Amino acid sequence: MDILNAIVALSNFVLIPAIAYGSQLALGALGVTLIYGILRFSNFAHGDTMAFGTMVTILVTWWFQSMGLGFGVLPTALLALPFGIAACMALVLVTDRMVYRFYREQKAKPVILVIVSIGVMFVLNGLVRFIIGPGDQRFADGERFIINARDFKEMTGLEEGLAFKTTQGITVVTAVIVVALLFWFLNRTRTGKSMRAYSDNEDLALLSGISPDRVVMVTWLIVAALATVAGVLYGLDKSFKPFTYFQLLLPIFASAIVGGLGSPLGAIAGGFIIAFSEVFITYAWKKVLEYMLPESLEPSGLVQLLSTDYKFAVSFVILLIVLLFRPTGLFKGKAV
Repeated sequence: MDILNAIVALSNFVLIPAIAYGSQLALGALGVTLIYGILRFSNFAHGDTMAFGTMVTILVTWWFQSMGLGFGVLPTALLALPFGIAACMALVLVTDRMVYRFYREQKAKPVILVIVSIGVMFVLNGLVRFIIGPGDQRFADGERFIINARDFKEMTGLEEGLAFKTTQGITVVTAVIVVALLFWFLNRTRTGKSMRAYSDNEDLALLSGISPDRVVMVTWLIVAALATVAGVLYGLDKSFKPFTYFQLLLPIFASAIVGGLGSPLGAIAGGFIIAFSEVFITYAWKKVLEYMLPESLEPSGLVQLLSTDYKFAVSFVILLIVLLFRPTGLFKGKAV
């Protein structure tokens, strides 16, 4: 029974949160890797693009809630999500037309586009804070838990209760659907194949009659959808705070680089590697070890390698190690 309690505690505080967090990072990293692989620059405004799409979703959610519209046991934000995606798509297309397009036509070096994206990042960050404020915003409603700890204890007779939040279940299911649709689009549709060809060899793709403007537009549209979905899922699971999305840029970039920049499969793998690393290292293992070890060997402290305040430091260290020893990432993407 103690082993079962240890497994439940591990699932409750490590495995389930890490899978949900990894799904969110994977979707964010997919957007980063598509921009790097196709448009050939690192988009530092990606975190605040996520924040913008999420902000619009929250505002529409509040509007729906004020009118009494809901989605049953599911969060109303899922009804508002298409509006957030549409607004984010409009934002990135306008930003590309007003900012990035000029530098593409000038054949600017990637580092110039990186600097430009940092400027866009600060503008978006200020805009989101001005509209919705800098504080935490919670917009989840509907049923809170798929399984709650009390019911689980009653069903199993274990001391440890398992809590599986609705938002965590939605995150995993949505991530699987979005990733499946993305891979189908890239591998099965003519536009997706054009994007892959453009990423592999721009000059040859242009000679083949592929329209670069169309490739750029579709790329931005996909990135906007991925960013909004990732941002909304993260906000539902935790809470929405504009500065948090700015901080998320580090683990998202770490996920993309660990997996291999330009590799969609690598972005997914990298997202889960970063998520599990952060959660494993910052979790206090005392409860699990108390179930697993004899009473004489039970730890007196928390057995926590790092405080949760330093979870982003884990991403940074992993990022440094990968850049030093394997800059192409696990799936041999493009070197940074």
